[in-house]
Amino acid sequence: MNPSTLIGIAIGALTLVAAVALSATDPALYLNLPGLVVVLGGTCAALFLSYPLPEALRVFALLRTVLRRERLDEQKDIDELVAMAELWMKHDVRKVEQELKKVTNPFLRTGVQLIIDNTPEDHIIELLQWRIARLRAREHAEAQMFRVLAGFAPAFGMLGTVVGLVNLMSVMGDGDVAAIGRQMAVALMTTLYGIVLANLVFKPVAVKLERRTDRRLVVMNMVLQGISLMCERRGPAMVRETLKSFMQHYEDEIYDARAATEGKPPTRAAAPTKPARGASVAPAPLATGGVATAVQAYTRAAAARR
Repeated sequence: MNPSTLIGIAIGALTLVAAVALSATDPALYLNLPGLVVVLGGTCAALFLSYPLPEALRVFALLRTVLRRERLDEQKDIDELVAMAELWMKHDVRKVEQELKKVTNPFLRTGVQLIIDNTPEDHIIELLQWRIARLRAREHAEAQMFRVLAGFAPAFGMLGTVVGLVNLMSVMGDGDVAAIGRQMAVALMTTLYGIVLANLVFKPVAVKLERRTDRRLVVMNMVLQGISLMCERRGPAMVRETLKSFMQHYEDEIYDARAATEGKPPTRAAAPTKPARGASVAPAPLATGGVATAVQAYTRAAAARR
């Protein structure tokens, strides 16, 4: 199971139990079955009214996904790409096909198979980018579903509170202060259930799914870059260093700065490569020394004109 999810569940449960145990004179007051039915039943009803049946049923599978620990082995993908790029550079198609049978990443397998089939690079990049866009849209919609549920749960909590207040009004005429207090507590419990479900279940699940999608998109874009280099029959060293730089940029881009701070020489950067066609490329930041030199040159030119 996912360790961070387990830690979050444990801390959340301990926090709720400690809050109830330390503040409540009667912890049984926090158990309100009708209020829980209103919140859970109303949220589920709104879910099925808002989404088609197959999408609504995906909620339970996505909850299992959050609990499960998903392993993305980027290093294995890099090694497989490098090995096949070396064989492809040597025009050894048979061995490339043999290596392809060992690949477990379906996205990588599709790209290499298209290369073997002599598909034009533009068509390969277009197809793989379409698959990336489709995955991004689908998984964004799945995360958005839990954000919608996070909005439904407090609303139905307020609905339960209104129902409880109606019951409260019915006993106010009797003048029984104890009965009025119990009805007020029951009315407020549904709001508590809605807030807890929204902020301790639905929103964290949505964020977890979004982070999972971000990680998968990074790996897919890395594979896309490797496929583009393989189409150009680049050498294995070039492919390896480019893909490592790609992942290093995502994971941590402060190694050179840290080495300079510690008095160590910065690591040698990988040679620049042409990005895959159609891939978005962030503009490189200007070096501080370059900016200062440009400003000085501009100042001297302005003075010469005067």
